[in-house]
Amino acid sequence: MEHGADNHLSGMWKWSLRLGSLAILALSWELLAHKVSNLLMPTFTATLAALMRLLVTKRLWEALWLSNQAMVLGFTLAALCGISIGLLMGRYRTAEKIIDPYLSILLVTPMSAVIPIIVMAMGLGLVARVMVVFSFAFVTITVNTRAGMRMIEPGWVEMTRAFGGTERQLWLKILLRGALPAILTGLRLGLNRAISGMIAMELLLIAIGIGRLILDFQGYFEAANLYATVVVIIAEAVILTQLCQYLERRLTPWAGQVSSQ
Repeated sequence: MEHGADNHLSGMWKWSLRLGSLAILALSWELLAHKVSNLLMPTFTATLAALMRLLVTKRLWEALWLSNQAMVLGFTLAALCGISIGLLMGRYRTAEKIIDPYLSILLVTPMSAVIPIIVMAMGLGLVARVMVVFSFAFVTITVNTRAGMRMIEPGWVEMTRAFGGTERQLWLKILLRGALPAILTGLRLGLNRAISGMIAMELLLIAIGIGRLILDFQGYFEAANLYATVVVIIAEAVILTQLCQYLERRLTPWAGQVSSQ
């Protein structure tokens, strides 16, 4: 009972801090905008009003639909490829030796520089946008998956072998379960990278969806609408990240217990 009450109080305190910090941010924004009195910096209340107007317009939801098509497809492809390759690299030395040099190159390559190459090779359609999102998310997912495989205790593998476990049983009972927390973390970080890739592509080269909306508002100096659109993007990223964290806690409860100890 006492433990449950403590958790309840801790949760209330956490939400109080979050709401309090949000209120301070909104108040500071409002006061700063009034003091600056600049056309390019709307007040918090003006941005909030613009957000309410945008949420009931068809234009915003059509833009979100166009942008998220590429994001969902690109992230799904990156997750499938990244997890598969990361597992192979963590399990087999030969795969590690072959793939690691290319992965290291991708890690240090600025993804914005890759966007024009993808566009020149694949055009300006959905395929190009999917591949840009894929390139942003793939490396993060792969690296985290490989790290998860490396964190598995070798003794667990040896014990499974000693008790006559098959390769299939080794993967299902030890390797996948042991690497799952790192895989889910990689998916969460990769999702954030995928959203960044979606926006970067639309702002830099292909003006479509949310990127087109931002550029239009910028071009017409509609600052409140521009800020409101950015708030929508941030809200989407936060919601998806929170969903990923919830799945992490549900699917790997032992990870939280180990870290708390």
